[in-house]
Amino acid sequence: MMNNTNLVGRLPAELFSIPQLQNVDLSNNRLNGTLDLGSSHSNQLQQVNLQNNQIDVFTQSRDYSIQVILVGNPICTETGTTGEFCSLPTNTGSQYSTPSNNCSPTPCRSGQVSSPNCRCAYPYTGSLIFRAPPFSNLANPTIFENLHNQMINYFRTNQLAVDSLSLRDPRRNLDDYLVINLQLFPSGDERFNRTGILDIGFSLSNQTFKPMENTFGTYFFQADNYDFSAGGAGGKSSNSGVIVGAVVGGCVLVALLVLAGIYALRKKDQAERATHETSPFALWDENNGSGAVPQLKGTKAFSFEELSKYTNNFSESNNIGTGGYGMVYKGSLPNGQLVAIKRATRGSTQGGLEFKTEIELLSRVHHKNLVSLVGFCFDQGEQMLVYEFIVNGTVKDSLSGRSGFRLDWIRRLRIALGSAKGLQYLHDLADPPIIHRDVKTNNILLDERLVAKVADFGLSKSLGDANRTHVTTQVKGTMGYMDPEYYMTNQLTEKSDVYSFGVVLLELITARNPIEKGKYIVREVKEAMDRSKELYNLQDVLDPTIGLSTQLQGLERFVDIALRCVEETGDRRPTMSEVVKEIESIMEVAGLNPNAESASNSASYGYTNKGSEHPYTNDSLFAYSGDHFPAKLDPK
Repeated sequence: MMNNTNLVGRLPAELFSIPQLQNVDLSNNRLNGTLDLGSSHSNQLQQVNLQNNQIDVFTQSRDYSIQVILVGNPICTETGTTGEFCSLPTNTGSQYSTPSNNCSPTPCRSGQVSSPNCRCAYPYTGSLIFRAPPFSNLANPTIFENLHNQMINYFRTNQLAVDSLSLRDPRRNLDDYLVINLQLFPSGDERFNRTGILDIGFSLSNQTFKPMENTFGTYFFQADNYDFSAGGAGGKSSNSGVIVGAVVGGCVLVALLVLAGIYALRKKDQAERATHETSPFALWDENNGSGAVPQLKGTKAFSFEELSKYTNNFSESNNIGTGGYGMVYKGSLPNGQLVAIKRATRGSTQGGLEFKTEIELLSRVHHKNLVSLVGFCFDQGEQMLVYEFIVNGTVKDSLSGRSGFRLDWIRRLRIALGSAKGLQYLHDLADPPIIHRDVKTNNILLDERLVAKVADFGLSKSLGDANRTHVTTQVKGTMGYMDPEYYMTNQLTEKSDVYSFGVVLLELITARNPIEKGKYIVREVKEAMDRSKELYNLQDVLDPTIGLSTQLQGLERFVDIALRCVEETGDRRPTMSEVVKEIESIMEVAGLNPNAESASNSASYGYTNKGSEHPYTNDSLFAYSGDHFPAKLDPK
């Protein structure tokens, strides 16, 4: 789905041969030339939407059942050109709406809607949002009719005050979730009461109603506000009504006299609250002795002018990366310290209070195996985070060879231990505890001594409650490292980080991407393993540069702890504290001191820095792919 993205050029036929490809939406671009779906297109391909492009030729194969939409292209505007692909399809997903039940809709008063049973009422509305429905064809009305029938049967079985319901406008949102507008109409009255709304909201928000798993999968409900006022009774009056109105009017006059005295005090309080909302950092004055002053512990508040000066006015030459958050610039502080400055784009900024809370949290996180927050900027409408500058790239870069130095077995052990200690600190010693939520080799950086530092807390969640569990409304993370239990249940715990770290450990010894050409690293290692043989028979899976000609002491135990980390359920995985102890024990078996530092600098590892990129230039530090998941995730 890449519509309205200014794509230019001719589409290659190979695009349509991607296995399991079902839907292609490249509408409203500038694609041109000949459209050829090829003879080996995906056997699951159902629809190709190329509305409003510049395609002038369509090469059709004789035997295909794919819906091609070319409305708004030259091929459809030329004189005499016809064909089903030059008209909009009927019954598309965006046009679906629950039909009336064999009755004629009646005209309704303002604010009312005619229900499928042709009764005027004030419906309870909202959106049903399905994260991963196992179908892509939104033009099949049977799918939505089944959902409609399931919901009606549920409401009637549970005796909820629903007379009828309407499903409308199914569509995909930017997260590629399926969104369906829902209207629920009251039974026996033109408006729901509060009890009815609470009962319905509880059923949908807590997913007491569950559609057939193989049809829609998991969902969540976003309700619109509902007006409980009576309304619509115009024309009815009586003497008693006049009397009551007069009494009420008198009471209102008396109440106004009382409220006038309170008004000034409330306006003052509102002004103070507004100031706090719009300028949440107003109390961050270290000299005023206010209890609201946070303990920043070395984190400095920079002005916009200061950071502009340190980056040479945010010059292009100092731009070292870009991502979903915004631009990243290299800067130099007056004391000579190099920093990486993440400058948020206006569209990605968060509220001032949320930004303040994030800074207060990050400023309390200090550990040698974590990238430190040096400061921040909340000035002139800008939001910037200032981190220490890490010189030797990401672990991903080192494993791929881009960093210019080789990682042998000993160095990989030290990287594993350092990054494990960083996560252990977040889980056990940070206050409140923090779940990183995006542990991967692109988020583990190496300093000048090749000490591993866990970076980027953009997805992190703090845990303040006793059970140390967080329920999220949107699953976030990076495919390949994602904890399948978290993906399926939305229950986020420290064990989700443990799973991701287990994938990192396997990546450390194989130098393979977690998912590569449809192969999942966890499954590949499990299938190749034979515990009765040397190195568990993993020689063909291991990275050759790890030093296969040398004795890889402790590698079998290293594989064991990695596979324990990627167990399917969290209760079977170790804690990060247990992982740290096991890696320390492995290092001792290999004759190493777990507490010793790495080499004096990266030159000891043959670091050349020729042609290598700084870690912040890697957009994957910011590109969280957790919004786009397949319908099924096989963790084995």
